[in-house]
Amino acid sequence: MRTAPLRKAATTTDVRYRYAGASWFAPLMLAGLCIALQAERLGPSLMWQRQLIRNGQWWRLLTGNFIHLGWPHLFMDLAGLGMIWLLLGASLKIWQWLLALLTSALCVGVGLYLFVPGIRWYLGLSGALHGLYVAGIGGHRREHPVESAVLLFLIIAKLTLECLGGPMPGSDILAGGQVVTQAHLLGALGGLAFAALFLATTEWLKGGWSIFP
Repeated sequence: MRTAPLRKAATTTDVRYRYAGASWFAPLMLAGLCIALQAERLGPSLMWQRQLIRNGQWWRLLTGNFIHLGWPHLFMDLAGLGMIWLLLGASLKIWQWLLALLTSALCVGVGLYLFVPGIRWYLGLSGALHGLYVAGIGGHRREHPVESAVLLFLIIAKLTLECLGGPMPGSDILAGGQVVTQAHLLGALGGLAFAALFLATTEWLKGGWSIFP
């Protein structure tokens, strides 16, 4: 007789945590960082530039992800971040999201440098956002397998369309410059690598040590 109210309360708590919990601290901090860098006009010092990276400025492999062409470009990426957090924010712990962000951002920076020689400069968070989206699905799938399958299908479809036909219509105009779709694929691969580690340590090693308790 007493178990039903407890289940109802737990369900209500889960929904509240998923959509309106304290986990919004992380995306707000990331948004604040990007806004501060944009306001200080630090693009020339931090953006991804092939020649300068070749000359030893390796930090640009990472920092280029947090610099934007302009305010419209930044707000477009922050809108994407908010959408990801609404859908998947409760799927991982804060430090796991941070690790997923670093993994995806480095995959973008290093991947462009090694595998896309035609790109001379790059900036923006969109590549890393694709990685966060995929990583979030990895944490989301255990409790919401059907929803996760739909989200995974959508990102695969988007990346396929970009590979075959270029950027989504209108995205160049919104961003204020050419959209580097290769960065989206590289970021998604970084998120996939993170998700694979997540699954390996939570499912393949059940009952043993895991960095994702």
